Amino acid sequence: MTSTRFEGSFLGDAKKIGNDAILECKICWYSYDPGVGDEMRQIPPGTPFSALPADWHCPQCDGARDQFMAIDADLSSPAPESALTQDLAEKPKQLTESFQQVFNTKMRDTPFNNNSLSVEAIGFRIWGNRIVGILLMPWCMNILVLPASDEDWSQLRIGTKRTFAFPSGHYEFIFNNRPPAGGYFACSLFSSMTEFASQLQATNVARAAIAGLFDEGNRDDDTDRAADISAMRQAELASAAEHDAAQAASPEDTISVHLPVNPSRRALISAGLADLSRDPAAP
Repeated sequence: MTSTRFEGSFLGDAKKIGNDAILECKICWYSYDPGVGDEMRQIPPGTPFSALPADWHCPQCDGARDQFMAIDADLSSPAPESALTQDLAEKPKQLTESFQQVFNTKMRDTPFNNNSLSVEAIGFRIWGNRIVGILLMPWCMNILVLPASDEDWSQLRIGTKRTFAFPSGHYEFIFNNRPPAGGYFACSLFSSMTEFASQLQATNVARAAIAGLFDEGNRDDDTDRAADISAMRQAELASAAEHDAAQAASPEDTISVHLPVNPSRRALISAGLADLSRDPAAP
């Protein structure tokens, strides 16, 4: 396995950086302390720097991870790499490569595929004793839960349903298995990606969604949100149908019309940050 690269820190050998090591951004001097975590990205206290999501950046200046230097680490006592930390580095990459192959061989020419998008793993992190993140694909976007290192999901049947409790509420997931990454549970955020104009827009929505998933402020009194999700999805579909009817009635106005953003599953867990009315890359 390739170690995460840390520029200037022990010649890039991440294994020599202990789980309690404090690292400092050499651009703005922000310090990441595992004992504190990162509230902005919903990283809980106790998360080692090596276990941060692959797309994590400095919350103060947006500097890259490889611009951090260890300022409080013990070279003589390198931290052993846990099986879960290894999975965090390996499995999202395996899933990305596997579904890229699916895209190349089966999905590229399907009508509900968005060929302006590519497969990307976003925001994967250690959550308790499991791993959670979002897998963006040109035809859908899913939250994935990967098993703990001591969990055996090999006997589960594809299609098995399970509810997982997050800070924002309870969500239903469906089991699937994709070698070589193995078994995982998936919760669909988007079953079509045609409304996204760019990869940047899709990744911004994914990052907002994974942050919203861990935000207790998104929790309702009734933490089982299946009914809310279903009702909001129906409202979204009805609004889309009304928009299509309006386009058919007044084609000359369609250039200036934008489909309004309606509550949906993505809005529930992203606190309204998943605004699809415009491309974030646009001025």
